[in-house]
Amino acid sequence: MFTMQNYIPPKRYLDNKTILVTGAGDGIGKQAALHYGKHGATVILLGKTVAKLESVYDEIVNNGGNEPGIVPLDLKGATAQHYRDMANTISDQFGCLDGLLHNASVLGHLGPFAQISEKDWQDVLQVNVTSQFLMTQALLPILKKAPYASVIFTTSSVGLQGRAYWGPYSISKFATQGMMQVLADEFDNSSIRFNCINPGGTKTAMRAKAFPAENADHLKTPAEIMPLYLYLMDNEASTETGQTFDAQPK
Repeated sequence: MFTMQNYIPPKRYLDNKTILVTGAGDGIGKQAALHYGKHGATVILLGKTVAKLESVYDEIVNNGGNEPGIVPLDLKGATAQHYRDMANTISDQFGCLDGLLHNASVLGHLGPFAQISEKDWQDVLQVNVTSQFLMTQALLPILKKAPYASVIFTTSSVGLQGRAYWGPYSISKFATQGMMQVLADEFDNSSIRFNCINPGGTKTAMRAKAFPAENADHLKTPAEIMPLYLYLMDNEASTETGQTFDAQPK
């Protein structure tokens, strides 16, 4: 029985498409970049650690993929001008942008609401919400140039139901849900689709930080949850917009 979570795409179904992945140096972002590259996309790798991006770059090329682009950028300090400059560069080099995966985010400190520091609040909201707002706004003109474009935001179960002690991170994911829904409604019946993916418990560094006592061997790896990420970039198969999907349905 077909589900989005067991989707197997046609070979090289992303030929001639350009996809930007944030947080592409590790974890889910790295696997998404590798999988998009494997299926023919030219992937633009955005992250703050150049060495990690270069490693992903090498892996994509060694696997026979197109030469990726690299954008070293720390979302915590990036300004609207940084994103406008990036959009202009992408437009000049590729003409349009066919896909955008907002994967990068930070966890912040977990603890009582009364003890949330202003700095931690601002850091988490800057990376998880404001950077996505500024980046998406800057990239909209070149997303509109694509025949079809897919924008994927990353949410969490704590962005669907608030959880004690998860303050800034939980609230940032509620905001992410809202941003996606606003955009999907504004661009309804257009060439751009906006959706959220909730990865679920996945074997990543962020998960280990949040649940240090957990046995990570019981978690799925980022590679194992990729079918949904591949499906939502397939303009032939996917028409969904304004929706939130679980990569690991219960």
